[in-house]
Amino acid sequence: MSDPENPNHPTGVRRWGAYLVLVVVFAIACGLLSWWQWDRRAETLAQGTLVTRNYESDPVALETLLPGLGSWRALDEWRPVEMHGHYLRDRQLLVRNRVFNDNPGFEVLVPFRLDDGRVFVVDRGWLPIGSTQDTPDRVPAAPAGDVAIVARLQQTEPVLPGRSAPKGQIPEINVATVAKLSGTAATTYTGAYGLLASETPPPADRPAAVQEPVIDEGPHLSYAIQWIAFAILAFFGLVWAYRREKRINALPVEQRAAARAPRTRNSDTDAEDEILDKAGIL
Repeated sequence: MSDPENPNHPTGVRRWGAYLVLVVVFAIACGLLSWWQWDRRAETLAQGTLVTRNYESDPVALETLLPGLGSWRALDEWRPVEMHGHYLRDRQLLVRNRVFNDNPGFEVLVPFRLDDGRVFVVDRGWLPIGSTQDTPDRVPAAPAGDVAIVARLQQTEPVLPGRSAPKGQIPEINVATVAKLSGTAATTYTGAYGLLASETPPPADRPAAVQEPVIDEGPHLSYAIQWIAFAILAFFGLVWAYRREKRINALPVEQRAAARAPRTRNSDTDAEDEILDKAGIL
């Protein structure tokens, strides 16, 4: 009992009690981090379910989801809307730096004037950069005359400071900017734009259509399990250290210091002997 390193010595009891408190605190922190990862996973799955349901829903009239020009609800993202009117073909814009299947290119924006006079910005799809220049080799023209279209709602993008683009191009899909450039600011929907799904009558050619978003829950489940494993390992480590200390204290007093000292290898021969000894050769 005179050895303060002994777990049964009052000093040892206090020290091992402090170790236990630290392990418990660490385990609680791991549990909270694991819970956070479970919560993130649940949010991701819920968002994926919403996207899938919206993407597969039946089209509704545009004014049903966007009653005002500035209307937008995040719950309506990817929902298809239908409308009738004609494209303002001479006010087409290209959106720079848009990636599709890991390839750089542009998206084609064309204002669409509805029968009631309001304007809705339509993203007709993606085009690759040109073979010899930065701009696309060819931009398929939007259909002329009256057209019925179905588009999937997307929220307008914010203006990013410091970004610019040549004439006829824009750096992001900010609908208010598109409306200003096209001269239709007073009548354009500014809360959302639409990713083109279909046009009737269908054109002979059009930019590549945006694909259905891939739902990926990410690594949250594996991270949650890892944090629980860390908490369990901390308790195993404490138990192992406590039992080791108990075994050391069962040795004669003169052997305890050597038993607690970290093991060192004096030479390559000692290392080889250790390997052979573990293999049962020595």
